[in-house]
Amino acid sequence: MAQAGIFSEDDRVELIEGEVVAMSPIGSRHAACVKRLLRLFDRSVGDRAIVSVQDPIRLSERSEPQPDLMLLKPRSDFYGQAHPGPADVLLLIEVAETSADSDRGVKLALYARAGISEVWLVDLERERVELYWNPAPGGYQESRTVGRGERLAPQALPDLDIAGEAVLG
Repeated sequence: MAQAGIFSEDDRVELIEGEVVAMSPIGSRHAACVKRLLRLFDRSVGDRAIVSVQDPIRLSERSEPQPDLMLLKPRSDFYGQAHPGPADVLLLIEVAETSADSDRGVKLALYARAGISEVWLVDLERERVELYWNPAPGGYQESRTVGRGERLAPQALPDLDIAGEAVLG
């Protein structure tokens, strides 16, 4: 649609189940959290993953959301030929300053149906990180909540030992 001139590249929209949905504005706490995550993962993953920030993922012809951060399987073309798909994702992270309920209800179900192996939802309002894995058509089968003073690591990169406060600020 951007190529057809319907939207500009700067419009904050994403394709969810065939509908063009306006994305929530990015507040300062949200932006700071994404920057912290970028620094954290950029320093720690090295060549084991590509850190992708607020870029599209093609889940189907009807869904192309733009998660806040993804760790992608390394590829020499850096996904220059096509957006990554579910099989390319090592970890997907959504940061929510005001949209946690919507992300939890709509996006988590979408990611689970697509088979994204692990999703983190950073809920800034509740100061917690919700970890989801083991996707199934009906949603994620396993979850865990992490707060300040607790540790977490992506399943695909279990050697990363991340403090909850490093994510939450």
